[in-house]
Amino acid sequence: MKSSFALFVVAISALLAACTQEQQNQISRSVQNWTGTNGVLEIYAGDKLVRRFVRIDKMTTATGTDDGSPRSYRYGYGVLDENLNMIADPGEKKVYFEISDFGSNYIFFENPR
Repeated sequence: MKSSFALFVVAISALLAACTQEQQNQISRSVQNWTGTNGVLEIYAGDKLVRRFVRIDKMTTATGTDDGSPRSYRYGYGVLDENLNMIADPGEKKVYFEISDFGSNYIFFENPR
């Protein structure tokens, strides 16, 4: 059993090594989309935190309906952390959000809690 698992790990490692960086990123995002994340999105006005979304599963780059080309914004769903305490408190709702690639100061990260 241990040797077959070790062989599986070696085979996967060799397969990933043969992939380009972009292919590795796509595989990683696919696994992450399947397993989910506990993401946090913080939006800043200068150096001041003005909005925070917690419990984000993923952020997606928008694509055109007709041409499939990537658009200049990302979107997702998360709980609006109104009191900025990093916790989805009772009464705080899950909402849709969009973040522009142009001029938006934001940080997206996995919640360490």
